[in-house]
Formats: sequence, structure tokens, C-alpha cells
Amino acid sequence: MSTLTQAMVINAAVLFAVLEADLGPHRKIGAFRILRPVLLSGAIVPLFVASPATHGDGLGLEVVAVVAGVVAGLCAAGLTHVYVSPRTGRPVSRTGVPYAALWVGVIGARAAFSYGSAHWFTTQLGNWMMHHQVTSDAITDSLLLMAVAMTLTRTLTLATQAGALRRRSAVAVSA
Repeated sequence: MSTLTQAMVINAAVLFAVLEADLGPHRKIGAFRILRPVLLSGAIVPLFVASPATHGDGLGLEVVAVVAGVVAGLCAAGLTHVYVSPRTGRPVSRTGVPYAALWVGVIGARAAFSYGSAHWFTTQLGNWMMHHQVTSDAITDSLLLMAVAMTLTRTLTLATQAGALRRRSAVAVSA
């Protein structure tokens, strides 16, 4: 499978999994919803990040991508409303069009970059990579790490908010 195909498959899988799990009202926040992205990330990274950059501009690119993923994940979390379900008394979430638009925009931009690197601006990217001594693996790893960081940040924020609601509910019930 080509690197471009791998990138597109990962982008599509992440987009599908996130929107399927999060989009809409009254989305149950249970162990499966929290553990699925964590386990998927734990499986994807070793499969696709064979030799991460350990120095130079390649490492810097990977660090910047992780930071960008965390920021995007926090933005996604900001578009997620976590509340106690009046039906079950348990934490649930609600997201809508802005949430979906954020994910489609970020993943679409990554997909466009991946496609463009192979078809639109190959020469310019190659010159930049040579000048900065950045390998194609470092770029691929950066895109993957950004996706993983965004997903994990959104998931950990969701788990934290749900846990805080559970604790508040437990305190309210005992009082």
C-alpha cells in the first residue's frame, strides 16, 4: 500500500470513527467510547510510525504536529457539550454541525496536503525537505501523530468532563 493510500485510509477511518461516536445528541459516554480511540491509537502508531525522527527539523515537525493536534482536539472538545442525561442520570454528550465541520476541515486539510504532496507541489516540497533535511517518513509520521493527538485530546477531555459530572452527581446524591 502506498504512503498516500495509507494516509487516506487513516484519515477516512479517523473521520468515520469520530463522527459515528460523537455526532448528535445524547451520545453515551461509557468505557467503550473512551477506550476505543485509545486502543486504536495504540495500535495505529506502532504500525505506521516505523522510525520517528529523533533529531533536527524532522523531530521539530513531529512536535509541531502533535501540538497542532492537541490544539485541534481542545477545539473539538470545546464544541462538545457534556451533560447529565435526564433519562439515565449518566453523562452524555451532544455535538452538531460545527463539531463535524471542524473534523471534516482538519482531516480534509491533511488529506489535501497528502494528495498535494504527491500531485500538486511535489517539487517544492522535495526542495524544502532537502533544504531542511526532513524525510518523507517524518512528514507522514507528523500527519499521523497530529491525527492521534487530536483524537486522544478530544477523548481525554471527554473522559475528564464525564468523570467530573459523575463526581458532582455522587456528591449531590449523598448530600
